[in-house]
Amino acid sequence: MTDKIDILCVGEVLVDFIGHQENVLIDETRDYHRYLGGSPTNVAMNSTRLGLNTTLVATVGNDGFGSYILERLSSVGVNTNHVNVIDNKSTSVIFVSRSDGTPDFIPYREADCCIYEEQISEQILLNTKIYHTTCFALSKNPAQKTILKKAQEAYNLGCQLSIDVNYAKKLWSSQEEAFQVIKTYCSYNPLIKISEDDMLRLFEKELPHEDIFNFFHNEGVDIVCLTLGSKGVKLSQKGKEIIQMPAIKIDKVMDSTGAGDAFWSGFLFAYIKEKTIDECLDIALKLAALKLQNVGRLPDNINILSQLL
Repeated sequence: MTDKIDILCVGEVLVDFIGHQENVLIDETRDYHRYLGGSPTNVAMNSTRLGLNTTLVATVGNDGFGSYILERLSSVGVNTNHVNVIDNKSTSVIFVSRSDGTPDFIPYREADCCIYEEQISEQILLNTKIYHTTCFALSKNPAQKTILKKAQEAYNLGCQLSIDVNYAKKLWSSQEEAFQVIKTYCSYNPLIKISEDDMLRLFEKELPHEDIFNFFHNEGVDIVCLTLGSKGVKLSQKGKEIIQMPAIKIDKVMDSTGAGDAFWSGFLFAYIKEKTIDECLDIALKLAALKLQNVGRLPDNINILSQLL
């Protein structure tokens, strides 16, 4: 009997080199510190630490960074049986500026987009509650083709889908392709997490929040969650009034990288625990606030659950 998987995270696993100097762009950054990164990876790590059974589907190179990634994932308890190790490409790395806003980044992508259908069997999907991915993972083949095909299978098997629409123009061959892929994924009614910055990049102009919500609702999505940084969050459920909640006040933002992933991990955790939408948002905001106060990942030396519930 295969264990039930709470969240199947499919997408990029990376090594993040986060700048040591605060609030400067990459051209001014002198030193970098190494962290495990990649949005689906962060969600997998955070969710595992919240006590969920999480599996990561991703690909690394057969190199020192790949070994580092597998070791870090295993130490937290993420199931890595479906992380592929390949010889012909190196592990993907990203250089990120350290910022209290949206960080500047330069990606060096190799192995992360080599996700193949054989990594995700029907048996896995049958045992999965939430199938989660990102716009980053969908930006390049063969991962794009694999993720979309398996998303359709997951949807047909009754799985709840999820996506972080973390769109960045530099990752895609064209904006048209991005819209086409996003719309395809939206047809499976995923839980959607977006940020104001993502939407400014995607639509290339500032849109009223209602127009953004309507775009996704019109593509077949019931629940859309829009994070607003220090202004908190808005959530729109099709046919219902928009819910808005303020961010939790914190004294000093140490590092914003991964805050959105922490937020979404908290939301999905609460969603799986069948909390109300308001409770899902409350837990999500608490986890995001915790992340903002720490550089890199969430701290090891605290009981995260006790901070949330």
